[in-house]
Amino acid sequence: MNPWVLSYEGFDPASEGLREALCTLGNGRFATRGATPDGELRTPGTYVAGCYLDSTVAGRTVTNEDLVNLPDWLPVTFATPGSAWFRPERAELLDYRQELDMRQGILHRALRWRDESGRVTAVRQRRLVSMADPRLAALETTFTAENWSGPLRIRATLDGRVTNSGVARYRELRGDHLTGHDTGDRNGLIWLTATTRSSRIIVALACRTDTVSPAREVIREGDRIATHHVLDLARGESATLTKTVALVTSRDSAVHDARSAAIRAVRRAPRFDELLARHVAAWERLWRDARLEVAEPELSQLVHLHVFHLLQTLSPHTADLDVGVPARGLHGEAYRGHVFWDELFVLPWLNLRFPEISLGLLRYRWRRLPEARAAARDAGYDGAMFPWQSGSDGREETQTLHLNPASGRWLPDGSHLQRHIGPAIAYNVWQYYLATGFMPPWCAELLIEIARFFASLTVLDPASGRYEIRGVMGPDEYHERYPGASSPGLANNAYTNIMTVWLLSRARDTLDLLPEPTASEQERARWDDITRRMRVDFHDGVISQFTGYPDLLELDWARYRGVRRLDRTSHGSTLSAVVHAWVLSRSDRARSWQFFAEALFGDINDIQGGTTAEGIHLGAMAGTLDLLQRCYLGLEPRPDGLHLNPLLPDRLGVLSLSIRFRGHQLLIDADHRQAHINGVESLTFPANLSPDGKEKPS
Repeated sequence: MNPWVLSYEGFDPASEGLREALCTLGNGRFATRGATPDGELRTPGTYVAGCYLDSTVAGRTVTNEDLVNLPDWLPVTFATPGSAWFRPERAELLDYRQELDMRQGILHRALRWRDESGRVTAVRQRRLVSMADPRLAALETTFTAENWSGPLRIRATLDGRVTNSGVARYRELRGDHLTGHDTGDRNGLIWLTATTRSSRIIVALACRTDTVSPAREVIREGDRIATHHVLDLARGESATLTKTVALVTSRDSAVHDARSAAIRAVRRAPRFDELLARHVAAWERLWRDARLEVAEPELSQLVHLHVFHLLQTLSPHTADLDVGVPARGLHGEAYRGHVFWDELFVLPWLNLRFPEISLGLLRYRWRRLPEARAAARDAGYDGAMFPWQSGSDGREETQTLHLNPASGRWLPDGSHLQRHIGPAIAYNVWQYYLATGFMPPWCAELLIEIARFFASLTVLDPASGRYEIRGVMGPDEYHERYPGASSPGLANNAYTNIMTVWLLSRARDTLDLLPEPTASEQERARWDDITRRMRVDFHDGVISQFTGYPDLLELDWARYRGVRRLDRTSHGSTLSAVVHAWVLSRSDRARSWQFFAEALFGDINDIQGGTTAEGIHLGAMAGTLDLLQRCYLGLEPRPDGLHLNPLLPDRLGVLSLSIRFRGHQLLIDADHRQAHINGVESLTFPANLSPDGKEKPS
């Protein structure tokens, strides 16, 4: 197994959606799914970070944005004399292989097919979305006539007839998000423009095709445009056609006119070999800073896959954009491209390698601070109340009504009450400070305003003398309201209450970092009082999820036996395995490893049965990386410095990584026995510890 390559043998229509998601290529600005450039059984998707519009659901206009599927730049198909256009699902394929080169960011496809007349043609393709120039992408296709000579017809298309149809349960909803299409041909280049319906973002694609035969025919069909080429192939010889595209939107910086900018960009773009070299060099720089290696090849491949998709979604190009962390990456349309709390699992890994990306993602939240303040004020609270689901402008994107696609019924949706998004943002502010030693004033403002909201959300119960938080939903989304209650919300969710205590403590610490006080003594005193007297419920010696949890009726477990998502701990979220692996890491090493492995294999094996095809689970991918560094390696930034407390599973072998801590570059190599920092042995684990971390009997 090559730990840097994800390979697929054969063309399997049933698994194309999963392959498309896992073979997505991106550069932090835009990404394109790994769909085939030809055929019918494909779900093309190109998504620009932050490109949203308001959607219409079953005839209702709702305050719910979609990440827009943009015009498809990929299509390239071909035909031998007298044959129809090649479609892999209908062709007689002699060989078919697809490989994702994660080290260089290239998607390879190689196939051989025989047409009805017995002519055998080999096709090799290399695809990239440039990490060097975030507006460019390219597809190189090389044809070899193995046992024949003659003309090969090729069609290269820019297709504006795309819709948001990548999620089956959304397909009854309106998905035609592009309008006002226009196409043209200028000085050997073709272009296509379209406008998103409600947000009125102009999207422009420009394309240059390079081949040995300059002759071509341009076909315009309103919402798509294609160039037709004919290559004269000689038996045993090869010919190449390269399609280079530029994608520009009216949201981009330093753009007066999207169409003109796209045309200029693709005209200036180098030929494929140079474009590829620059792209590979950019990935080489990223991998140098993102180094995270384990010894076992299969685990190494999965770690590389998770780093790869994280950096394709959030790269140095993202740092200058006004975008957040989309829960499903830029890899599909699940969750409609919304931003939830997945940054809680992402930024701790980025902080120690690419702090500039983390800072850009925190700016996304800070720019929406006025909207969060207004939301808190409208709800009768102080400070800033951030939305559970966010998109372009910081409004709450969580629907108050949810359409059940199976029944067609509209049902109340109370998931906007997941207020713990605020502590997640504050946690990332604090972790950024610990990793860099730098607390920008606007970051401090962000954390303190979130603390003010939670302080005002907290009320003192005179009877118990404890502070309580009522009317919220915790991370467990199965419990939305009490039985028979007329309105949603629960009291004293344990996670929310405990994180509020943490938040107010960090707000006090943050105030101490500022040159001038921004909170009164009275406000500070109340924060301190809340941290000492916050209510947390218990039952049977364990923490209750919320007040009244032990009084609920027991589920009929026998009826639902074998249904994993209704197990006592449901693991309905891919993040669940990450959290359980962390919690068990120092008490039950074997079970921790089982959960870690489940999280690692979650997307590549599509353990949820079809959800990965709709987009990767970015939080879970990043969570596995953070598990390696902060949990198993015990790498913990603290105010007084960087602490290392390793307890690595022996199955990992040697764990090697590179981090940047407060301006210092550190190389760490560790296994379950010892650790080296910058090549110097700094820690040898005690001899009375066995490889599983348990103390040996003396």
